[in-house]
Amino acid sequence: MAIDRIDSQIICYLQKDGRMPFTKIAEELKLSEATVRSRTQRLIREGIINIVAVCEPRDLGFALTGNIKLQISPGKIKPVIGELRKIREITYIALLTGQSDVDLDFMVRSLDELNTLVHDKIGPIDGIIKAETSIITSYEKEVFDYGTALSSEP
Repeated sequence: MAIDRIDSQIICYLQKDGRMPFTKIAEELKLSEATVRSRTQRLIREGIINIVAVCEPRDLGFALTGNIKLQISPGKIKPVIGELRKIREITYIALLTGQSDVDLDFMVRSLDELNTLVHDKIGPIDGIIKAETSIITSYEKEVFDYGTALSSEP
């Protein structure tokens, strides 16, 4: 389902503060609290938004975070993605255009866990031609309040 301008405004407030009370959003938008609550619940139910705690992985004990770009054999993308989804350390999977077919992010607690992830869990998956692993050394920008296509300012 498409969002409308009111949904967009609610989303923008929640992107700035996911714990903002519905009463505050309602006051800002000149709506009833019940309207804001029901619209937010619908947006969550329909999978348009998720409200979660965003954490710094290193503060949670994950010493290494990184990215792996994969080249996949033609016709093998769906089965490879199916296997990748089962791996707990992988936190993000996306299909790409360009030289790589799949982009994934991971979090591990140690170099030993990274070795296991790369060589024992990802490496043996049938259909992977090439994997390029990068370790994230520093997060320089991470944005969550980017607005919506309907909002005038991200």
